[in-house]
Amino acid sequence: MTPVIRTTALSKRYRHRLALDDCTVTVPAGRIAGLVGPNGAGKSTLLGLVCGMVAPTSGSIEVLGHRPADSAEQLARVGFVAQDAPVYTRLTVGDHLRLGARLNPRWDAELAERRIRQRGLDPAQKAGSLSGGQRAQLALTVAAAKRGDLLVLDEPVAALDPLARRGFLRDLLEFVDELNVSVVLSSHLLGDLEQVCDHLIVLAGGRVQLAGDVADLLAVHHRITGPAARQPLPPGAQLIHAEQTRGETSMVVRGSGPVPGGAPVDLEDLTLAYLTRATDVGPAAMTGAHR
Repeated sequence: MTPVIRTTALSKRYRHRLALDDCTVTVPAGRIAGLVGPNGAGKSTLLGLVCGMVAPTSGSIEVLGHRPADSAEQLARVGFVAQDAPVYTRLTVGDHLRLGARLNPRWDAELAERRIRQRGLDPAQKAGSLSGGQRAQLALTVAAAKRGDLLVLDEPVAALDPLARRGFLRDLLEFVDELNVSVVLSSHLLGDLEQVCDHLIVLAGGRVQLAGDVADLLAVHHRITGPAARQPLPPGAQLIHAEQTRGETSMVVRGSGPVPGGAPVDLEDLTLAYLTRATDVGPAAMTGAHR
């Protein structure tokens, strides 16, 4: 099956700033891929390249087997929700649905109207008077009703309260089940990503630090904790990050075989270990660390 996203040595430079550097990733179809990294890591740049809003400086990118935004048909296959779920504040909820129908040849009016009704949104209400959670629900509904094959979401819940975030993620999972759509979700909220994502891409300093299916990545990473003086690295294991607290060392290591004394890590442990490592040693030293 054709990957939804495939990049090879993809780079993007804005004048003197290298925003994305030598990015090589493959996102299989059918995944909800979490894209995580600190501010300035290159997340929005990568998503802009995926959606065809910016052009690469070098390297290559394919989305759904084609160059991004190379035709009207290709544009119709990708739904996008930008940061803070922007909507047209002077248009009503119903206006958004009518505009979506005019702009998108695969528009699913029944789905859009049903989801708006289920979320209690008044079609006559101006979008500017909606709460943050309601605006996010409207933006997600419009993107999903395009009936595309890929949803790209750039920090859509960053400004929402916990209840609104939970509602947004619940609706996202329902859309995935109903539409059989792939998703790339950028967020710095690791707890949210852990709830919904089965694929992970970690960016820092414009470079990919880690990428792969979550289950596969968790299976080969372990945490070892013990007295600092008696913590040799297990044979065949690669140290990702170590920290000392009150005379104990806690290490996150990568090893394909059994790691004596190793305990499972969760998605947050894994992500923070790679981000901290990138900060400690510099992104350039991490080339080839992913997968």
